[in-house]
Formats: sequence, C-alpha cells, structure tokens
Amino acid sequence: MTLPIHAVLADLLAALQDGSNAVLIAPPGAGKTTAVAPALLDQPWCDGQVLLLSPRRIAARAAAERIAEMGRETVGRTIGYATRMDARHGPETRVLVLTEGIFRNRIIADPELSGVSAVLFDEVHERSLDSDFGLALALEAQAAFRPDLRLVAMSATLDGERFAALMGDAPTIASEGRSHPLTLRHIGRDATLRIEDDMARAVRRVLSDEPAGDILAFLPGVREIERTAECLEGLSLAILPLHGQLDPAQQRAALRPDPQGRRKLVLATSIAETSLTIDGIRIVIDSGLARRARFDIAAGTSRLVTERASQAAATQRAGRAARQGAGVAYRLWEEAATGGMARFDPPEISDTDLAPLLLDCAAWGESDPQRLAWLDPPPAPALAEARSRLTRMGALDAGGGLTEHGHSIAGLPLPPAIAHMVIAGAETGQAALAAELAMLLSERGLGGRDVDLSQRHARWMREKGQRADAARAIARRWAKQAAEGKAGTHSATITEDRSVAIARLIATAFPDRVARRRSGSGEEWQSVGGRGYRLDPASPLASSQWLAIADVQGAAGGARILSAVPMNEALIDAWIADHGNTRRTARYDASNDRVEAMRERRLGSIILSRAPDPEGGDSAALLVEAVRDSGLAVLPWTDGDRHLRARAAFAGIEVLDDDALLANLEDWLPPLLSGRRRFSDIPNGALGQALLNLIDWDQRQTLDRLAPAEYRTPAGSNHVIDYAAEAGPTVTARVQAFFGLDQHPVVGSGAVPLVLSLASPAGRPIQTTRDLPAFWRGSWADVVKEMRGRYPKHPWPDAPWEAAATLRTKAADARRSGN
Repeated sequence: MTLPIHAVLADLLAALQDGSNAVLIAPPGAGKTTAVAPALLDQPWCDGQVLLLSPRRIAARAAAERIAEMGRETVGRTIGYATRMDARHGPETRVLVLTEGIFRNRIIADPELSGVSAVLFDEVHERSLDSDFGLALALEAQAAFRPDLRLVAMSATLDGERFAALMGDAPTIASEGRSHPLTLRHIGRDATLRIEDDMARAVRRVLSDEPAGDILAFLPGVREIERTAECLEGLSLAILPLHGQLDPAQQRAALRPDPQGRRKLVLATSIAETSLTIDGIRIVIDSGLARRARFDIAAGTSRLVTERASQAAATQRAGRAARQGAGVAYRLWEEAATGGMARFDPPEISDTDLAPLLLDCAAWGESDPQRLAWLDPPPAPALAEARSRLTRMGALDAGGGLTEHGHSIAGLPLPPAIAHMVIAGAETGQAALAAELAMLLSERGLGGRDVDLSQRHARWMREKGQRADAARAIARRWAKQAAEGKAGTHSATITEDRSVAIARLIATAFPDRVARRRSGSGEEWQSVGGRGYRLDPASPLASSQWLAIADVQGAAGGARILSAVPMNEALIDAWIADHGNTRRTARYDASNDRVEAMRERRLGSIILSRAPDPEGGDSAALLVEAVRDSGLAVLPWTDGDRHLRARAAFAGIEVLDDDALLANLEDWLPPLLSGRRRFSDIPNGALGQALLNLIDWDQRQTLDRLAPAEYRTPAGSNHVIDYAAEAGPTVTARVQAFFGLDQHPVVGSGAVPLVLSLASPAGRPIQTTRDLPAFWRGSWADVVKEMRGRYPKHPWPDAPWEAAATLRTKAADARRSGN
C-alpha cells in the first residue's frame, strides 16, 4: 500500500544517514506511525531495534498490530509491543512499539540503550511529561554515550522549529499527507442539559441527517461515556466505549468493524484523538470538552478538571472523520467560540506532580532536572514542593541524591508515594497486599468504583478477564521485586485483619490524608495535612471515626473522597503513638489582654486534646510580638507618657517616635514584661521611665530647652503645654494670668508661638490667639464689656499689658496690698 509518507521517506532516510536527528511533520493518515519504523530496518546504520514511542497503550498495541499486518506477519515476531498491562515481543523483534512510560524506565535502567539503533517519538505535540522527559534523557544519552543513536520527533501538528532547535538544529521533513473532504457543522450546545444528554441528542440528529457511516463521539470521561450509552439504549446500532480502563479485547472491538455488520457508534475519551485509525468512521461528534489532571502544589494532590478542548485537539478530533474518505464533524459549540479556545494543549510539565520526575532524575544521576534539555523546563516551585515531599519520605538525601530507600522506590514503576507503600509493606511481610493496593490505585476501574478500598480489593480478587488477570500478574511481579532482600518476619502484622492491614498501608503511602470525621453526618473530614475533605453521607464509610484516604478529587477545601478505608480504634491509637506529638502553644488574646498557653496533643493538624498549660509559653516574647504585630497602641500609655513622646517629637528627638520604638523593641520592652501575661500588669510609671531611659543627657537638655513640659505665666501658675494639639503647642489658662505680658510666648528653636487658649475666671473659653499684643489692643475691648458684667469681682483693665497679673478677685488683691 502506498501512503503519503512514502513521498518523503527518502528525504528522512537521507537526513538520518547524514546526521543523528530529524523532525518529521505529517498530517493524520499520512502513515508516519506505521511506515517510518519499518523503513529504517534496512539502513546501514540500523543493526539494532527501532523503538517507536506511543502516548497511549491502546495506540501502541494498535500500531504494532497494524505494522505487523502490513508486513503479513503475526505481532510479536519482527514487530512487537510493550505496555504496562500487555506485551508481545521476542528475540526476533526489530520494531518495538512501547508507551512513553515504559521507555522512560528502560533508558534510566540502561542509559546506553544497548541494542537500540533509533527512537521515534510519535505524537510529540501532545507534550506529555513522559514524552518530554524521554526526549531529554535520549538527547543526553546520545551526547554522552551514543552519538550513533538516531532520534526522530514526529507529529501532525508540531512546533517544528522549537523541536529542531532542541535536537541540535535537526532537519525538518514535512509530508503533505492525503486530503479527504471534511465538512464542519457547528450545532451548538444546550446549556440546560448535561453533556451526556446533549451528546445523545446530537447522536440522534446525526442518525437522522447522515444515513451511512460509523460515528465517533468524543466525551470528557468514562462516566459521561457510560451515561451517554444509557441514554441511547434501544437504538439499532452497536454502541462501543473506548477508554483506558477497558480490556484489550474491548478496545480492539471498538477499533474494528462490527462483526454483525451493524452501524457503529464509538463513545471515546481523548484517547482516540491521535495515533488510531478506527475503521469505518465517517462522522465525528465532538463535545468540545477534555478532562485533564491539574496538580495542586499546596495540597500535594492532583485533581481532574473538565475544561474546553484546545483548537489543536478539536482539529485532531475532526480529522478522525476524514482518515479513510470524506467525512463530517459535528461540533457541540458555535463556530465563533472556536476562536476563544486555547491554540494548543499546555505541556503537562507545567501543571503536574513533579515528584516522579525528580525521583527519576536522581536515579539518572541528575539532582537538578532543570539542567536537562527541555522545550519547557519544569517550574521551580513545583520542583521544590516535590523535593520536600521526597525528602520527608526518605527517598532523597540532603543533597538531592537517592537514598537506599529511594533506590528501592525508583526501581518500581509507580508514583513515589505508592512505591514507598509497597517497599514498606515488603518490610513487614505484606508485599503482596501492598502491591495489589498499588495496582488498584494506579489502574482506574479495577474492582469497580466503591469508595471503600477494601471492598474494591476483594471484588478485584474475584474478577475474571484479561485485564484483571494481567493486573494481578503485574502486582505479583512488583511484590516479588519489593520483597527481594527484605526479611518480612513480622508475624503480628501479617496476621492482622486484612482491612486493618489495608488501612495501615494506605496511611503509610499518604500519611497527610489520615482524616478524622468532623461532622455528625460523616460528610466533612479533617486531614492530618490540614486539608478538608468531603464524603457522600450515604457511604458506609460515613459512620467511621477515622479514615485512611487513598484518592481524592477536587479543589482544596472541598475535595471529594474517591477511595478510603476505615482505621479502627486500635490502629489509630498505634498510629498516634508513632506519629503524634505534643505541642505547647501560646498566643496573645487581645480581647482579654492575656497570653493564653495551651498544651495540645496533635496528629499533624488534628488536635486530639487541649488543656491549659500554666507554665507554657514565653509570655514576654508573645507580648512583644503582639506589639510588633498590632502597634504601640496596645500598650497602657498614661497621659504623661504620651505627653513626653509629643514633646520629643516637637523637639526633633526621634528615639521616641513609633518607628524607632518598634525597631528597638527588644531593647526596652521585655524587662517591663518579665513574668507578666497582660499589658495591664505593667506598673504605673514603668513605661514612662523606660522612655526616659532611652534619652541620653544631651537629649534631655535639648528636650527641656526646646519643648518644656510646662509654661509659667506672669501670675506664677504652671500649665502643661499640649504638644499634640491639632493647632500646635497649646497652653490653656485664665486670661488674668497673662496681664502685664506684652510679648507673645514662644517655644522651640524656631520660636514657634504658643497657642494661648484664654479662659474666663470660671474656666470657660474666651479667645484663642497666637498674637497676644494684637489681642490686647484689638478684640479685648469687646471681651471686657461682657466680662465686667459677668464677673464684676475680677479686674478687667483697659490696658491689660500694663496691669499686674493676678488670679485673685479685686477684693483679695486689695486685702493682699493692705497687708
């Protein structure tokens, strides 16, 4: 069969003859996945295997079967494949199709890639972490050990220039491909319907509008696929699901024509976007939705989110309809909305858990993943969080290298936390059970969807079928690998109840997810790590007091528990004994002006018990910190203290201003707080004395000269000068005290006039002035008329600047003069 890719194969082979790397761009249906790898086998430089990397298991298996079929041989001989759950290859295999994760493990175990002549990275535009990482490792291996190794990046929608630059300015070869007519029909979305109901509506319309051709419908996830199938029950067509949780036989059935000749409807996730040709498909219905994992750094968990697909994904999906002939794609959105979709899917490395990457890099010998060759380097914050988690797990040492435990974890093809659980299980004689749990947690759908993980485990152990059998076989291999060199003689642990053992292992994998019920209904749970979780109150687990949570889904604060197992009283008591701690806490309670010290028994963020701790806490330090947080206003200042600080501010002595006092808090405040739990316990006068102690002798002289505390009137009375008054330094006194004064009093280096608040003999305000001579000669005459009538016993001279100052009545002055 002649494929469009054959037109450029000679150019590709020439590029690989002259150099080590190449970039191949070929549209869907051009034949790059099936034709390129076999074409390399007879090249003079190709004396080993050609590895063809595929982003998904189903695509890897289908590609190998198709290549073998084109070569008229059985898969497993010259052409083979290797996926996590299924493999067919042997000593004669020259083209091995494998998933990106399998390749990652292989190159880390054998950096020289012994016996491999070329590695083809298919569908690299999807930018999975395993693909980006595998390419980075292959480029480093090529530079260090294998300059003869050929590397090819292949895709239909590829940023060729960036990949070419990353691969040492590799030549780019482009294929025109085969073009079949494709009609796009935007039919919109009914926002009042669930997506599965709207998809069912679209399917019925297509069956009415398109009399022939099989249909491929894209939905975001398995649940939507199942519900759509339920909505379409009774229609006279073969309805087949296609997703990663199916047995290989079920997946093959979706790819092939219906054996009974019926019209076929394939309900698929994004697994069918690329690398697959589904025979007979002429019509695509695209929901425009995709489900992707997003990593929450704060919570340390990944969550699946449903969001709009990218323009590139929509193009790939639509192209499925025109791979074998003219096709039509129905889109459940308005045409104008396409422009609002992201152009490409974001690279997985930008928003994923980087703990597996960091662990693999350490196994590779590189403690800093950012030093590898990336199109987009891993984000530093996510790396830091992953490094912290792996260090706490005991997988990394202080320098970022693998510990002995880390080597054991890295040797298992599992996420670090789950591998840690398997190794820990092997050390207590529970390798088999731990490995089985690892399979349940890493392979969705096994044992059903029961939230109780022990029930799922029991159900899976009874399941029949190729997928269940393959999963159990893999779990046995993991258990054997983990148990090598481990004693496993802890009989007390081995004989414990299986559900208790499961809970212990899950708590070992996810210690931060041990959680206690905090609502009577069992709906709300608080975890050791501080995060809140939610559980369906109808779940049998809702009556438990404690859970070991294995899997969650959703945003922080309201994540839903997907799988967990109860922790009984004996187990949680033992867990608390091993992992709990006693914490003494103390805090300042501003509402009661008191330091409260408590003694808490805790399991992480969960407070198990709390009681007063009379001797706990450094109360002086906490009070000082309260001043630092809330400001100086919390201190019990007296009027005299405030007056002193106002004088200092006026005189320009900065040592008593807010900034200086706060900056030097440790120098003057702690001695006042020693042995005290309240600010109100500070003795009267102690704060003022502390302030004075901060002023040296020269500053005191300056203070008294520029900002005297009081003003002495001509009558001999002393009055406090209010330096904090809004109008400026102010003195309040009876007007008669200023008689005989014909020059306005001043303070400060700049001769600032005192604000005189002049009062009547009864203390009522008469006048405020900054110019006493002007007042005497001005409005005084009007004041005198009123005052003589109101206070006739007191002197009211017409020329007060010439009169004697007095605070007595006229009669009293006369008696004093007579005496």
